[in-house]
Amino acid sequence: MEARSSADLPAGTGWRFEPKWDGFRCLAGKHGKRIELTAKSGKPLARYFPEIVDVLGQLPAARFLVDGELLVGSASAWSFKDLQARLHPAASRINRLAAETPATLMLFDMLETGGEDLQGQPLSTRRSHLEDFVRRNPHKRLALTPGTTSRAAATRWLSDGLYEGVVAKRLDGPYLAGERAMVKVKRQRTADCVVGGFRYASSGNMVGSLLLGLYDDTGRLNHVGFTSGFAEIDRKALTSRLEKLRGGEGFSGRAPGAPSRWTTDRSAEWVRLKPKMVVEVSFDHVSEARFRHGARLLRFRPDKAPRQCRMEQIE
Repeated sequence: MEARSSADLPAGTGWRFEPKWDGFRCLAGKHGKRIELTAKSGKPLARYFPEIVDVLGQLPAARFLVDGELLVGSASAWSFKDLQARLHPAASRINRLAAETPATLMLFDMLETGGEDLQGQPLSTRRSHLEDFVRRNPHKRLALTPGTTSRAAATRWLSDGLYEGVVAKRLDGPYLAGERAMVKVKRQRTADCVVGGFRYASSGNMVGSLLLGLYDDTGRLNHVGFTSGFAEIDRKALTSRLEKLRGGEGFSGRAPGAPSRWTTDRSAEWVRLKPKMVVEVSFDHVSEARFRHGARLLRFRPDKAPRQCRMEQIE
């Protein structure tokens, strides 16, 4: 079951609010000796998380299907970087990482128990079964997601920085596989960043993305992310402004890396700039001192001194 994005949490009664976790969504099933971990894409995950397979194999319960999120780290510092490191072709490396940084399966729904299909049951019933499952099958690598029926409490979660966001589910709703039957609200924050460089678009000679930086306590400018939303901006004029700032050292600390999922070979090459331009951006999540996703450009800040743009904004 999937979620549709919303700017606000739904109002009214009959909702359950849960944290939005920053991990790998996973259906975990056990049917006798057969254990499967399945990603939202439908691809198998079991070979990448052998310690979770072992955990499920050791549980007294013989037949179940649960929905959850694979996480690596601890409740105070889940690491998406360490989670991604598991997707490696070498079994030896996966086994080493499984021992060094074991994963946790954060559970939030139950689809089957003891051969009984629960998908048509309301969430309140499924949650009761899930809580009972965790009580009867305790393990430190299995966790039960918290939740609340208080919209006020869920709103506080969006501002306290502990979670990536909040997911709202109908207490009387069945489990609708493949449908966007939930509502998700991501935590939005803003930061003033220095433009330390830019990349040209994959075709043409116009700017494709701005590379964003923040100063640390040693005075180094560290790359923290990018923004590429220029729908209402004159790209030609912006490109001209950027090209006049050529010649700086760009990022004196951590620099942009190699091509990623949003770049091509051409756009991976970036132009270093003098640290003169400041922009305000919105972002939803930080991982390893970087914006986890592309930031959204809100406005230019000619009134802001670049040296005022510091890393503590995203700590």
